[in-house]
Amino acid sequence: MDLINLFPLTIIKDKILIRDEEKINMINEIRDMKKNSKNINYQTKTNAWTGDTQGYEFIHKNKNFKKLFDEIAKRVWVYLNYIEIDKELIDLYIQRSWATISEGNERIKKHRHFQSHISFAYYLKKNKEDSNFVVFDESYKNEVMPGIFRSDTALKKGIVKKMNQFNVTQAVVNIQENDIVIFPSKTIHSTQPSFNNNERISISADIACVAKDSKLLEMGMPPLNEWTKI
Repeated sequence: MDLINLFPLTIIKDKILIRDEEKINMINEIRDMKKNSKNINYQTKTNAWTGDTQGYEFIHKNKNFKKLFDEIAKRVWVYLNYIEIDKELIDLYIQRSWATISEGNERIKKHRHFQSHISFAYYLKKNKEDSNFVVFDESYKNEVMPGIFRSDTALKKGIVKKMNQFNVTQAVVNIQENDIVIFPSKTIHSTQPSFNNNERISISADIACVAKDSKLLEMGMPPLNEWTKI
């Protein structure tokens, strides 16, 4: 009997190594951003600090982060190559970028990025005990009984014998310091809840894919020089 699995979600994970001096400079700068937050009432006791809500949403323009973003750009192009996107026909634009800091039981709740095409998370500072990256399924393709794989009672009663790769509705990607994960922005994701983070610091960004030439092209964003502000 053949078991055929179709339509995978592809996420790339790689490692970017940075000199200790550069890493310390970036960590200290992110700590300063948190100290100088512009919207501190936005953060709750269980939510991680996120720079994009605190006035620091363009750190890719900061010279202290340039080398890191140069390395990240290389990985983004590798990711697009895996899914057969021709780099000669599109341009990439970083829309915004920011840092996050998670301490104690703080977490990043389940969400997606609606305004962009590609997103990433780079783990500048992370201990083994800190929370990992979680991805959620939203299509439930194998859910033959609606809601059955999301039901605690179905598990307790034994209708669903156990969770495995064919019925799981969320997956944990184990992350180490210096790792980067790149994924479609529309992917629902979060960090693990109920973890005791020891100042887990990540850097994220949203990227738009723009066609270099939109002639005879129905889908995708046309070149920015063709846009008109109204």
